[in-house]
Amino acid sequence: MAESLDYNLLEDETRECPFKYFQAIRGLDTPVYFMEELQAYYVSRYEDVRYIKKHPEIFSSDIFKYTASALRGGTSRSIAEQYKADNGWARVSTLQRTDPPVHTKYRRLINDAFSVARIRKMTNYVETMVNDLIDDFIDKGSFDFMWDFSIPLPCTVIADQLGVPRDRIWDLKKWSDAMLAPGGGFTNDEAALQCAKDVVDAQKFFAEVLEARRTEPKDDIITDLAHARLQDDPDGPERSLDMFELQDLLDQLLTGGNETTTNAIGSGMMLLLERPALMDRMRKDPTLIRNFIEESLRFETPVLHLWRVTTQDAQLGGVEIPAGSNVAVGYASANRDENIFENSEEFDIERKKAGAHLAFGSGPHHCPGAALARQEMYSAFTILLHRLENIRTVDPDESFNHVPSSFLRGLENLHLNFDVRSRERYFPDACVY
Repeated sequence: MAESLDYNLLEDETRECPFKYFQAIRGLDTPVYFMEELQAYYVSRYEDVRYIKKHPEIFSSDIFKYTASALRGGTSRSIAEQYKADNGWARVSTLQRTDPPVHTKYRRLINDAFSVARIRKMTNYVETMVNDLIDDFIDKGSFDFMWDFSIPLPCTVIADQLGVPRDRIWDLKKWSDAMLAPGGGFTNDEAALQCAKDVVDAQKFFAEVLEARRTEPKDDIITDLAHARLQDDPDGPERSLDMFELQDLLDQLLTGGNETTTNAIGSGMMLLLERPALMDRMRKDPTLIRNFIEESLRFETPVLHLWRVTTQDAQLGGVEIPAGSNVAVGYASANRDENIFENSEEFDIERKKAGAHLAFGSGPHHCPGAALARQEMYSAFTILLHRLENIRTVDPDESFNHVPSSFLRGLENLHLNFDVRSRERYFPDACVY
């Protein structure tokens, strides 16, 4: 009989701190664990995760093609999907939910937009965003780090790229949350329907922007997509993307471009608040910031897991997995694998090879926005630590509560006090690459 662990990822105590659960799974004789609450095989170890990423022919990202079961979210997710199909544009599979070679043809459309070369050119732009946000609260002595900084920074950057006016970034945040919430396991049917209505509002907005960019192009990603040409067959003709494809790509760019970066920045600040001496070390030696970013991504991975489905009977970690099974690829667990990272449950900003983490995935599905996320984090902490000091929680007993989700890890709020170190805007021209 398979081993059973006394944890449940959907219960508040475990959801708030899932790492003991993941550690227990890694400690099993067969560390691929059938997680009843997710109805999925949870893959907990680093090398098994890497194996999955290298074998999409067995562990497919096309979860809607190979399984008939409702994934994560149950009826709530089904309600949301049906409303979108009836009133907007139904989900199709482009980037995240496809395998090579289909994935490859869509990935080519956005590779240049997120290239390291382009991110290098965006350094001053990102640093300007960081300084603008700090200017808004520096004379107040207190702020909600999540809602005054960590959310609006990546939201503004992605808004500029997707044609959303800056005075509407909170609409963008609402749309992004609505796209993700029904799959997180904590949304009832009524809330799921409202999420679907918000998503359809977003779809209609982006349809108008796409039409405008076709006649009046600008230097942004949504213009690139509006004019993109796709080749379905190596010997076939090129074609434009249809609206279903465009909406699915924008869904993924919107959620991937702000939600995970928001969570990563918030978690990074939480780790510093729990270890205040590290802030002084990093001020005195800013070269530590690069490794701090990698170690925080390893230690507090913003996406706990993503999904695959088996296309055939498979074996992994000594466990037989039937064809058509849901598989949760546990990035957060893999990033604390004791076989890969020494003292893996300790946070160490001088850790060697901290960048070996899988927070951005690996292989064909490696996050296309990884370079931009790293730059936003690097600029954020470099400038914050230069301009603020004695950063501390308003509540000395701050509990660091997270947004309810079975697969995302991000703080709800983070109320902070601080002292002013410098009111001068700071432009170190510091590119993480």
